[in-house]
Amino acid sequence: MYADQFQIYHGNANPELARKICRYLEIDPGPVEVFKFANDNIFVKILDNVREKDVFIVQPTCNPSDGRGDVNQSIMELLIMIDAFKRASAGRITAVVPYYAYGRSDKKDQPRVPITARLVADMISVAGADRVLTMDLHQGQIQGFFNIPVDELTAVHILSNYFKHKHLEDLVVVTDLGFAKRARTFAELLDAPLAIIEKRRVGNLDKAELMNVIGEVRGKRAIIVDDEVDTAGTLTETVQALEREGVTEIYACATHGILSDPAVERIEASSLRELVLTDTVPLPPAKRIGRITTLSIAPLIGEAIRRIHRGQSVGALFSSEVAFTQEMLLWEEGVARKLDIRIEPSHEPGQAGEAGHDRDPTPVGPGLRSTD
Repeated sequence: MYADQFQIYHGNANPELARKICRYLEIDPGPVEVFKFANDNIFVKILDNVREKDVFIVQPTCNPSDGRGDVNQSIMELLIMIDAFKRASAGRITAVVPYYAYGRSDKKDQPRVPITARLVADMISVAGADRVLTMDLHQGQIQGFFNIPVDELTAVHILSNYFKHKHLEDLVVVTDLGFAKRARTFAELLDAPLAIIEKRRVGNLDKAELMNVIGEVRGKRAIIVDDEVDTAGTLTETVQALEREGVTEIYACATHGILSDPAVERIEASSLRELVLTDTVPLPPAKRIGRITTLSIAPLIGEAIRRIHRGQSVGALFSSEVAFTQEMLLWEEGVARKLDIRIEPSHEPGQAGEAGHDRDPTPVGPGLRSTD
């Protein structure tokens, strides 16, 4: 039985998200050293007593926020941290992995290829994690790759509520077949119809060939919904396909903003009005263009951590207490804020992420205003 206290620790992948989660929970991050030696070997040292503690390690498996390292380094940091806490006799270890790398390698769809998503799951389990907390896996069946409990959160409610406060009319939600189930929930929350993009992945390249648009989209405003944006190749091709079908305005949103090169250039060159992402993956300053808006999922993860520690339902966040998950996007940097994001049709695309100016001439964040 673990002690009646919990502590959050983090590696180098996304320390800012971990600090936001701690601010929401009104605690300080646990002291830990995570660094590389000159020979690129990773070293971890826990700087306080964790015996029988309920430990949460926040480490998305993405490129580190400081730009020094890669996805594989983040995975190794996570595994070594789990092992360190296990050997320090932590009571329970929860791997908080907001972005799960190698999620696309979830099936053997070609001869002689691996199922890397299962391999990563096995490594996390063998390292000593007791459970996993994650966000919007590429496919839901990845949960079944683990032999330990997995809580999968979704940003669908937070993203849909952002667009709900824009008061856009004649909406249609557009997605591909892989994300159709969660996109249907997104469409229901906005009371909008759903259209499907039929696409085919070309070889092993980061490119997909669009086949068809299934659904009525002509004369409507479209919101493209997906789990992640990587090189933005599929996204920009979808934008072009919707333009050919007569869509008037196009927005997009995704949980994970990978934005590998040349994603930002493609987004800037497209007619996409706004791309809304969450902070599961850190966005470098060079990629923070005016057309990209970032919402924090720290309160959602923080509340899930609190519920896991107390033995309460995590699923209730998306059922009986769904209003809670929708309103949490009002929180940013530990300060309660009020949405004021109505965009006038005459605004240029580059202004889509800016707040309105009817209450206060100084915006405090993309689409957010302080209630102080």
